[in-house]
Amino acid sequence: MEQVKQGPNKTMRAKRRKKGINEQQNIAYLFIAVPILLLIIFALIPIIMALFFSLTDYSIVEKANFIGLENFKKIFQDEFFYISLKNTAVYTLLYVPMGLVVSLAAAMLLNRKRKTVTLFRTFFYLPVLCSSVATATIWYWLLNPQYGLINQVLGFFGIDGPAWLFNSQWAMFAIVIISVWMSFGGNMMIFLAGLQGIDPALYEAADIEGASSWQKFCSITWPQLSKTTFLVSTQLIIGAFQVFDQAYMLTKGGPGNSTITLVYYIYNAGFGGLKMGYASALSFILFLIIFAFSMVNMRVTNKETN
Repeated sequence: MEQVKQGPNKTMRAKRRKKGINEQQNIAYLFIAVPILLLIIFALIPIIMALFFSLTDYSIVEKANFIGLENFKKIFQDEFFYISLKNTAVYTLLYVPMGLVVSLAAAMLLNRKRKTVTLFRTFFYLPVLCSSVATATIWYWLLNPQYGLINQVLGFFGIDGPAWLFNSQWAMFAIVIISVWMSFGGNMMIFLAGLQGIDPALYEAADIEGASSWQKFCSITWPQLSKTTFLVSTQLIIGAFQVFDQAYMLTKGGPGNSTITLVYYIYNAGFGGLKMGYASALSFILFLIIFAFSMVNMRVTNKETN
């Protein structure tokens, strides 16, 4: 009799368990559906629309006419495209190495077990949280050639400071400094996480062998941070090719088009010249450039790791 009674009970428990699993799966699908829906609305649909408009002469105020690949052909005949590409390349060559060095140096400096370290980590991370407008306002005052704090400090040491944002030779370098200051805190935290994941036994063994600090960095720290470096460098490359805020708020692409970047040129073409079709084509060219540099960076990092 007990065996007969246990049969239906087991069946009921199995059904309840299956029902509970199904309910959990439905709730999980609901949570997944929300970000997927947002991704479709705010990412996938705009990308498809941009691809369509890149094949038209869409100008917002007039009806879009299909013109095929004419926008893409026009890009490679556009003098300002090559100027913006050159400026962006210069910015990238300066910004990426400086961003890596500053963020890694700050992470190694703050990778210590002291009470004051947490406070300094917070201070270094604060620029990441500041708005671009507030940051631009502060740095516009700091870099002012007449009464800016930086030139006043240089003058104290007998150095005649440049015009910075008003000089075509220094404007891009000034924007790079501002960008590194704004972003190094976030990259510092990533490097700090990577440093704390390195086995301390490796450094203890190096100390026993009498290795110097530089030898420990080259043989232990840098190889162990290869994946972290790949992540940070990829983010820096993508951020470099997408730079816009600093050039727009501080120099408006000047002086003499020395700080007009690809994204700034896309903005001018789309919203300044109402050439949305041409701006969409420029956006896809920018995507291909970023994708190519990301692939090259991945190949180089993988070779160093192997």
